Amino acid sequence: MSTTNSKLTRVADNIRILSAAMVEKAKSGHPGGAMGGADFITVLFTEFLRYDPDNMAYPYRDRFFLDPGHMSPMLYSVLALAGYFTLDELKDFRQWGSPTPGHPERDLKRAIENTSGPLGQGHAMALGAAIAERFMVERFGEWMAHKTFAFISDGGIQEEVSQGVGRIAGHLGLHNFIMFYDSNNIQLSTKVDEVSTEDIVAKYEAWGWNVISIDGNDGGEIRMALTRAVNETEKPTLIVGHTVMGKGALGKEGESFENKVSTHGQPLTAAGADIAKTVANLGGDPENPFVIFDDVKKLYAERAAELRKWVALRREEEKSWAAANGELAEKLDQFLSGKLPAIDYLGIKCGENVATRAASAAVLGVLAEKVENMIVASADLSNSDKTDGFLKKTRAISKEDMGGRFLQPGVCEFTMACIMNGMALHGGIIPACGTFFVFSDYMKPALRLSALMRLPVKFIWTHDSFRVGEDGPTHQPVEHEAQLRLMEQLRNHEGERSVVVLRPADARETVAAWKIAMEEQRPTALVLSRQNIKDLPTLGGSRAEEAMQAVKGAYIVMDCEGKPDVILLASGSEVATLVDGAEKLKADGVKVRVVSVPSEGLFRDQSAEYQQSVLPAGVPKFGLTSGLPVTLAGLVGCDGEVFGLDHFGYSAPAGVLDGKFGFSGENVYNRVKAMLKK
Repeated sequence: MSTTNSKLTRVADNIRILSAAMVEKAKSGHPGGAMGGADFITVLFTEFLRYDPDNMAYPYRDRFFLDPGHMSPMLYSVLALAGYFTLDELKDFRQWGSPTPGHPERDLKRAIENTSGPLGQGHAMALGAAIAERFMVERFGEWMAHKTFAFISDGGIQEEVSQGVGRIAGHLGLHNFIMFYDSNNIQLSTKVDEVSTEDIVAKYEAWGWNVISIDGNDGGEIRMALTRAVNETEKPTLIVGHTVMGKGALGKEGESFENKVSTHGQPLTAAGADIAKTVANLGGDPENPFVIFDDVKKLYAERAAELRKWVALRREEEKSWAAANGELAEKLDQFLSGKLPAIDYLGIKCGENVATRAASAAVLGVLAEKVENMIVASADLSNSDKTDGFLKKTRAISKEDMGGRFLQPGVCEFTMACIMNGMALHGGIIPACGTFFVFSDYMKPALRLSALMRLPVKFIWTHDSFRVGEDGPTHQPVEHEAQLRLMEQLRNHEGERSVVVLRPADARETVAAWKIAMEEQRPTALVLSRQNIKDLPTLGGSRAEEAMQAVKGAYIVMDCEGKPDVILLASGSEVATLVDGAEKLKADGVKVRVVSVPSEGLFRDQSAEYQQSVLPAGVPKFGLTSGLPVTLAGLVGCDGEVFGLDHFGYSAPAGVLDGKFGFSGENVYNRVKAMLKK
């Protein structure tokens, strides 16, 4: 459907009025950018974006990712025109219980693909969705092809993550990825040219993008650019739309109030403009700005009818393909359902007394063979974080082969994590990514959004302690586990712990941790060792079976007759050190229990009876951690003490550091004996 420029302007003005009115009523928000971006969003939604108006979860729809979440009034307004929000819901912008929060939160029923707000992440997630689309098309055919559109602002362009997005999308030649850059030379506190004079066009062209510069408030030019973009077959497209901040805004004397920094992040009246004159200037009623114009309703009704015809044709195409490709159709259904094939975790051979990263590699090798829609990435560390266990059984994704299942994004941990989030948002893909634990610092913003959106991304973090050794304190995580486990305490909007953190104690517990991660619908962090770890003892059965108790978060790995005199607890490689110390204590007549706690969060979610059976109150407890003592303080409580590090590491071989820092069975023995004498 192609409409005249006057009709497009009428729609865009309706969006401008609604956006300004929402912010004005809430006395909070960002009206200027929404008013400037209204023309692009109008053309996109009325002429180009293809989706099922009756089912926004339709898997073969085009995706629209908003990067600048502060421009939510624009998104809510266009979606109100399309029928996904009521005017009353727009009036409740930024209020308690409203479906129109200050920054959009993922809500497919209302056509919101992604949670956005932290600038840069939205378009990085869009890149992940675009990669996922090409992967699916490579497997099942062009009949399901769809575009991924992203909307980015000056702030998003300035965020460092845009470097990774631009480089990777260009390198992979993602012609299905189309990004509109809302270039209005205004940001929150300054004009853009006061802080940046880089040549954006040249930069993206150097990355291999198709770049089109237009008047971003001209419907005809927007249509031309989008037409070229959707027909592009070799490169991603950046449409640089030069727009006007606060387009249509007027001051108290009727003077133009456009192109002002002040309209970026506050209501128009607070900025000095006149909301009544602005609404009237845009064709609305100042007394009742929350209105959808009749001609705009008609236009969107016509578009919905067109989309229903498109969906019907697409479904017929899918039906014909499925009839001719029975086995593939079954596989596609499995991919989209998220169902896992049967996996014999107990039968996985992962070696004895090995590093947990090595055990992880063994599991990844099995997953590579069994889970055909799993994609793993590593930030140039696959041979160190041992995600190459997956790569060796698959092949790398490339421009020439988008059917590969291992993404090599280069050294860009943050971008990589955002891409994984985007893959999960797209659907049909099980994403995982790896790097050193110390570099999780780069990834926490993406982990936080993953937790907020409840995405089943698997984060693989190896080299989990000072035992990284010779690389020294820059590469030796100390505070990282405590930081990460705070996410176990943070609840998502469904009331669950937002992240599952697993630090397995030996090879078999690593297998159990991967089983948990693969079956979990929340983001999962696997924290793994560089160095070899001695396998834990059994209580009389199979170590492989006993390790599956890790799903309870904590369990007994060594016990005594009757009530213990002391309970030793830890996660990761420190558990084996506790076992060594426990043997010495046992020989000295002390009744000892050793508990492995791979996930405090999972343990806290067990029944009170189970928790008491493992860590009964009134029994002294000794915790050992290679991180900050606070890591185990909640579990040890007032019944004992925690031995850990309260300082940065040093460069030396791991064994030397163990001795210098006191991580030995002998020191455990001495400290527990001293504690029990108190």
